[in-house]
Amino acid sequence: MLEEIVIENLGVIRSARVPLGPGLTVITGETGAGKTMVLTGLGLLMGGKADPATVRPGAATAVVEGRIRVVDRPAVARRVDDAGGEVDDDGTVVVLRTVAAEGRSRAHLGGRSVPQGVLAELADDLVTVHGQSDQLRLRTASRQREALDAFAGPEHRALLDRYRAAWVERSALQAEIDDLTARAGERAREAELLRLGLAEVERVDPQPGEDAELTALVARLGNVEELRVAAQLAHDAIAGDDATEQQENAVASVDRARRALESAAPTDPALARFAERLAEVGYVLADVATEISGYVEDLAADPAGLETSHARLAELGTLTRSYGQTIDDVLAWASDAGLRLLDLDDGGERLRAATERRDALDAELGSVGAAVTASRERAGAELAAAVTDELRGLAMSGASLVVDVAVADEPGPWGADTVTFSLAPHPGAPPRPLGKGASGGELSRVMLAIEVALATSAVAAEGSGTPLPTFVFDEVDAGVGGKAAVEVGRRLGALARRAQVVVVTHLAQVAAFADDQLVVTKSSPDGTDGDGDGDASSPVTVTGVRKVTGEDRVRELARMLSGQEDSDAALRHAHELLESSVVGR
Repeated sequence: MLEEIVIENLGVIRSARVPLGPGLTVITGETGAGKTMVLTGLGLLMGGKADPATVRPGAATAVVEGRIRVVDRPAVARRVDDAGGEVDDDGTVVVLRTVAAEGRSRAHLGGRSVPQGVLAELADDLVTVHGQSDQLRLRTASRQREALDAFAGPEHRALLDRYRAAWVERSALQAEIDDLTARAGERAREAELLRLGLAEVERVDPQPGEDAELTALVARLGNVEELRVAAQLAHDAIAGDDATEQQENAVASVDRARRALESAAPTDPALARFAERLAEVGYVLADVATEISGYVEDLAADPAGLETSHARLAELGTLTRSYGQTIDDVLAWASDAGLRLLDLDDGGERLRAATERRDALDAELGSVGAAVTASRERAGAELAAAVTDELRGLAMSGASLVVDVAVADEPGPWGADTVTFSLAPHPGAPPRPLGKGASGGELSRVMLAIEVALATSAVAAEGSGTPLPTFVFDEVDAGVGGKAAVEVGRRLGALARRAQVVVVTHLAQVAAFADDQLVVTKSSPDGTDGDGDGDASSPVTVTGVRKVTGEDRVRELARMLSGQEDSDAALRHAHELLESSVVGR
């Protein structure tokens, strides 16, 4: 349940606190005072889209804060906890939304910053809004179908969810079947090319890194004499036998230097360390000389081996030119090609399996779709009876609603039906689609009757032990007056006995049935009551929302009736409305 909404710098509202209690709360006030902005603030709290244009001129940021009781809604409390927010000790959670004039908006839930979408998720369980725009939306076939599905109850919606899931799977399968069928020739050509390539790789049988090893071997065999001369010169310089006293080899020179240091080491121990290091250098030089000598002995010309290596490299080159820069790349291609070939060869089996599953889903869609149609037909008859009954109490006793469920030209994820709401204005008159042949007042009453029927069905579906959402009605009584207006108030009051209901209204007949009446007031900068239109550029500012009781409420009802709150006739009429509303309950 919504407990309060605090608004700052939103539209014409500078600052307002809106307390909301159980039962029926009506919000009234002069045209342009900002009543609808209260619902705009509620929409922001429920994750609605933020519009920087709604920020009050001259203000940097608009702020809307709401307190919601969730102690009886464990699912909502868990979602708050999942988002990182906290529920207060009294079982309420604070929701905050800020909208910057520069365009950025932020949302907070239970003291934690959250994405706007989290608030929208909570709204599904907390609030149901019925507004003036619904009168336009319910004129379309798709919206009428959605309204009927909502009225039909949870079992019907579960059936519809089953149909929708089968439809989505069937659509995906059909796309796969179309792709496999359309690309059958292309897939066959691709498979043949892959087979040829894999056969060539299998014939050559390359080994990992083979191309690099052969390249090194060819370079060695092709330069045997040059390598032998270089290695021999290096060996002679390190440990050759042809050295003289004037030009000795490196091993001899290092050995002579070591002996010189060792002879002087008794005089200075530092020289002994140098001698040790030279001894290590001598060992290393001797080892290198031995290895070079072995290299020279093993180095021999091999014309046949060179020719064989060149031929193998040429054979490997046919692969690297087609399937990769190196043999390792070729082997990786072969691995991927093998997997792709398996997938291509499996295309026929996949096509058969997909076709069989699609046919099974077609059968399921047929049976479930028939069940959805039957459920809609039953719900359509019930909705038509409920709305027609409501219309009798709204001064349209001869009118009746007709809900027609017919076969659609093409089925869709919503089923195989098209739903049409039609109005028969009096007995014997042919039903006509909503919005055609009805006056504005009649259309408003029909729409209100539908909304009340939908809301009542939601109450019945939830059951007495489950908390219901808050129902918000935004001037759905537009175009209604007189006795019909009294009946509108009576029905909203009856609904409020089972759920929290918030209504924005201009009708005193509706307001009289409220448990609480809130008046949105506006004043000019000089402190006098404003009489402007209250648009965003006007100097009129809303100073707050006040709850009226007793004589203040009588005066407000009188103002709503005649525009003159001090008129004796209007005051008497206001008293009568309040008294009759109590009796009517």
